[in-house]
Amino acid sequence: MAQGLSHITFIVRDLDRMETILLSVLGARKVYDSGDDTFSLSRERFFLVGDGDNAVWIATMEGDALPSRTYNHVAFKIDDADYDACLARVTGLGLEIRESRPRVVGEGRSIYFYDDDNHMFELHTGTLEERLKRYARGAGDAA
Repeated sequence: MAQGLSHITFIVRDLDRMETILLSVLGARKVYDSGDDTFSLSRERFFLVGDGDNAVWIATMEGDALPSRTYNHVAFKIDDADYDACLARVTGLGLEIRESRPRVVGEGRSIYFYDDDNHMFELHTGTLEERLKRYARGAGDAA
């Protein structure tokens, strides 16, 4: 039985560009760089997003970009008070923002954006508990 998330790997053409995105937008910290060594399939870097037991390990490896963009994405939790600052960092890097899907009040706000290799990320202000509580009230309840 799975115990939780171990890590997320993104295949990217430019390790430096992805590092900039992870550090600037997600506040990640780099914990490993293979340099010219190859222990896996290609050169790679490891990052941690978040703190303590809640930190998420992100691996980036050199390779070809995804062939197209889809709605598949990875979502990271942000505070609602940080929404505008996060949006400014995403736009400041020139990343393409995808319009958010329609929302109902009480399920949080999201910033969806693509990196240069067609990966989609979401910065989300809500929690699963909040969303389930809101959905339980039904689609017709606006408040």
